[in-house]
Amino acid sequence: MATSDNEERSGLTDAAGRAALLSARTAARVWRDQRETAVDELLSSPELARVIDRSLAGPLPEEIAHSLVRHRVLERVVAELAASGELDRLLTAALANPQTLELTDRMLASDETQHALGHVASSPELRDAVRRQTRGFADEVVDGLRTSAVRLDDHVELRRGKRTGSSAFGGVVTRALALAADAFATIVIYLGIVGVVALIASLVGGLRPQWLVGTLLIVGWVLIAGGYFVLFWSSAGQTLGMRLLRLRVQTAAGGPPSVGRSIVRAIGLVLSIIPLFLGFVPVLFDERRRGLADFMARTTVVYDDV
Repeated sequence: MATSDNEERSGLTDAAGRAALLSARTAARVWRDQRETAVDELLSSPELARVIDRSLAGPLPEEIAHSLVRHRVLERVVAELAASGELDRLLTAALANPQTLELTDRMLASDETQHALGHVASSPELRDAVRRQTRGFADEVVDGLRTSAVRLDDHVELRRGKRTGSSAFGGVVTRALALAADAFATIVIYLGIVGVVALIASLVGGLRPQWLVGTLLIVGWVLIAGGYFVLFWSSAGQTLGMRLLRLRVQTAAGGPPSVGRSIVRAIGLVLSIIPLFLGFVPVLFDERRRGLADFMARTTVVYDDV
């Protein structure tokens, strides 16, 4: 037991001697103006390394981190760098560094990044968000257009002293916009069908003579345009253009017209368009805003949400 105590005291004595010798050497070097050499020797000493290691293993790093956050040191440093313009310079230099560009290219070209981008792009959440945004924007545009058209419907009649308020029947402006949309739709359908027929005809040597081709084109246009209006009027009570402007054609009973009435109304629509659209002039004066086609088929056009 005494031997162990002696060995422990001897070890402590040796450690104290080494520490005293180190301090003495350091003081001597500083005294001789060899400060840099003394500092280097002090920093490279194993004793200082062990002290630093024990300090880092304790609660000191956490206390330093908490102190930095509590006193907002990082925010003050960043604010100072931003105020002096040094932060902009550092960012500009970092972005202009070729290594930064190379690292960015490598990251974007990596399989992991491509897989992540593909997963995000194909996710149903992203597609649903894009669809909602697109549909919402389109609905806003259409609603704004329709609101302006309805306001113009009332304004046109108010200028003629026919009404003192809004009407449930579709006016000339909304009906004109709906007709323009339907004309565009029928042209697209017609061109698609003609393109398919022309492709088939080219495979069998084409159609001859030219007058036959012209006749078929005219007959095809009449059938497609007429069938478009008759089909939508008799089945849904509204065409695509009327649905866009929220209009609906109906009989006195409140339902969509029959196929016969729809055919009569389509003929009346053609007769209304031929003389410079004069067949729509009665819409401006009639109490129920009926045009020539409505008088012929005994129908009315109403706003779908009224």
